[in-house]
Amino acid sequence: MPDTVHVLNGPNLNLLGTREPEVYGRATLADVEAACRAACARHGVDLVFRQTNHEGELVTFLQEARGSVGVVLNAAAYTHTSVAVADAIKAVGLNVVEVHLSNVFAREAFRHHSYISPVARGVICGLGIDGYRLAIDALAGAAGGRAS
Repeated sequence: MPDTVHVLNGPNLNLLGTREPEVYGRATLADVEAACRAACARHGVDLVFRQTNHEGELVTFLQEARGSVGVVLNAAAYTHTSVAVADAIKAVGLNVVEVHLSNVFAREAFRHHSYISPVARGVICGLGIDGYRLAIDALAGAAGGRAS
């Protein structure tokens, strides 16, 4: 697992491509996974790609990522509500990059607060699926200079 990047996606991201495409774009979750696989391949790291609509399962996925290169986390709505997700990141000492497809700061005020940001290495928002690739580049580069 030390040469693995985990990409974890929260609630409703299984609906990408059809859910509010004017906000989230037309790319599907399968498109996101393909982009992540390509980015990981460029860095010579493996990929674990998961999505869940359940907070407890997301916490379990984070715990299972212990010892990995790091986690690209799009916690979706749990970003703004979940102390449990933030605590899981702290509890296992994960290297996390928080990612959002849309610019959360250009949206409703409740989206401006993140429980994840204080425990994340960095935050990328508003760049669509390119944000995932940039997060993988950052994690893989920080994990021993594998970045191309």
